Amino acid sequence: MIVCLGTTPAVQRVMTFDRLHVDGVNRARSVSQSASGKSLNVTRVVHTLGEDAIATGFVGGDSAAFIRKDLDAAGIKHAFVEVEPTTRTCVTVIDEGAGTATELIEESKQVEQEAWGRLLDKLESLMVPATRLVLSGTLPPGAPQDFYANCVRMSQGYGVGAIVDATGEPLRLAAAVKAHVMKPNRAEIGCTFGVDTSTEAGVREAIQRMVAPCGAEWAVVTMGGEGVVVSNGLNFWRVTVPQVDVVSPIGSGDAFAAGLAVGLERSQPVNEAVILATACGSANALTPVPGFVRPEDVERLQRAITVTTLSS
Repeated sequence: MIVCLGTTPAVQRVMTFDRLHVDGVNRARSVSQSASGKSLNVTRVVHTLGEDAIATGFVGGDSAAFIRKDLDAAGIKHAFVEVEPTTRTCVTVIDEGAGTATELIEESKQVEQEAWGRLLDKLESLMVPATRLVLSGTLPPGAPQDFYANCVRMSQGYGVGAIVDATGEPLRLAAAVKAHVMKPNRAEIGCTFGVDTSTEAGVREAIQRMVAPCGAEWAVVTMGGEGVVVSNGLNFWRVTVPQVDVVSPIGSGDAFAAGLAVGLERSQPVNEAVILATACGSANALTPVPGFVRPEDVERLQRAITVTTLSS
């Protein structure tokens, strides 16, 4: 079972317009609402790919009931920790005429300090059936910055490999305790390790700071349309990204993390699992709602992806 943990889930509303007029009255052609946020998007895609998954993290207020009901309707397992603040709502505004998707993010609120211990207890209760752990998203205000590192340490004690999709100090500390795979994007790894990642050489330098000599085992750095760089600190691979007609890129990084977890679950090495991961990220961009992929798109897109070894 793949355990997907995130502390900042959301109720995601997607509003689609034929043409959006700034500073004017706009009437949406369609509106949808779903349980979302990075970890829930990961869980949904893992479930869509046919693997056993469970979502955990913080939920609160009236939004918590909606999130549970929505996941139940999709047949997705969950084991949340209830907190005092109401779970946030985020809005994606799709302007089909302009071909844009704009994300309006409500920031998460600080949770009560004792909730962090309850979440670690919840995670430990899921470790016995777990085969893999995916940690996703920014921590809320007031969070212990070593929370993801503590989750990684716990998973290691149970022989469960962790994938970490984070930024800043939580990313750095998780790498320092030798998480199995770190999955930042180009901007996140550059900011975290103080490296200019605008060039391939800069991306490599940032990766080496994260994985060697005492860091994470693997780094997978997504770079949007420029592809993905994968490394174990010694060898580097470049993954191509297929050209698609993007509806909305929101959630594509989460779908990527889900595909990576599923590939590893199916005993693929990291530098091969990134093919499924990349296909999932691209498939997510073909749909308006984050975390929703069509299996036929994933299957088709995998055939258009190549992995090449980069020179040392």
